[in-house]
Amino acid sequence: MLEIVQDTLIDAIKLLPFLFITYLIMEYIEHKMGKKSKKAIKKAGKLGPVIGSILGIFPQCGFSVSATNLYAGRVITLGTLIAVYLSTSDEMLPIFISESISAIVILKILGIKLLIGIFIGLLIDVILNIINKNKEIQENQIEFMCEEEHCHCNQNGIFKSALIHTLSIFLYIIIITFIINIVVHFVGEDRIASFVLNRKILGPIIAGAVGLIPNCASSVIITNLYLGNVISLGSMMSGLLTGAGVGLAVLFKSNNKIKENMLIIILLYGIGVISGILMELIGFAI
Repeated sequence: MLEIVQDTLIDAIKLLPFLFITYLIMEYIEHKMGKKSKKAIKKAGKLGPVIGSILGIFPQCGFSVSATNLYAGRVITLGTLIAVYLSTSDEMLPIFISESISAIVILKILGIKLLIGIFIGLLIDVILNIINKNKEIQENQIEFMCEEEHCHCNQNGIFKSALIHTLSIFLYIIIITFIINIVVHFVGEDRIASFVLNRKILGPIIAGAVGLIPNCASSVIITNLYLGNVISLGSMMSGLLTGAGVGLAVLFKSNNKIKENMLIIILLYGIGVISGILMELIGFAI
């Protein structure tokens, strides 16, 4: 139990800088920037999926948490959020490097995740813009988040308000991570791994579901299964594409639209599974 507590605290503490910086940016946007600056952010959102995918490939789930909070405040678009989720590599890259996997193989896998993230992110934003559902960023959304947290942003100033938001979400992450770590500990990684079968259709479906677990354990399990030749490349990619780290757990805390959150998860899962199955069917190899 002590080891579980330690792992939980370590995982959560790693996210603190990302959380604070993200909320500081959001507070600054809401209370210090004028309408012209906000419009500039909206226009920059057109390249958001490209930037988000590039930043997401770095081995740190903290950026998916930051992107989630920025989306909840409607600072970035849905396409950018999905792009970050799809490209996020979490623990995959460190494991590959520690196992002395070829740099070319690593770059190919990261490249696949990067390109899928950019393409899907841009596609989502284009579609949403066409149907006029993503045309305006809600300028009062960050203020609404402030009211929900009862932090009284205007009175406290941006630093204190950012700190209050950070501590609130930090506590939430600790609770969620602790519960997941307990489940993984008592169920066992080997037992979880046994559910991921090396089959062209079923493999990516199950691996994609494992990837949705909002914890670094999912990427560790999936990567090690691939290295052990237990699952195929398609199944691994399915699990890694759906794996967004703690970002998915934070989504339900930061974004008050439950139906929207569920649709985001379904969308992420569908993209990951379909990508994995297509790789299996065409016999894609690296």
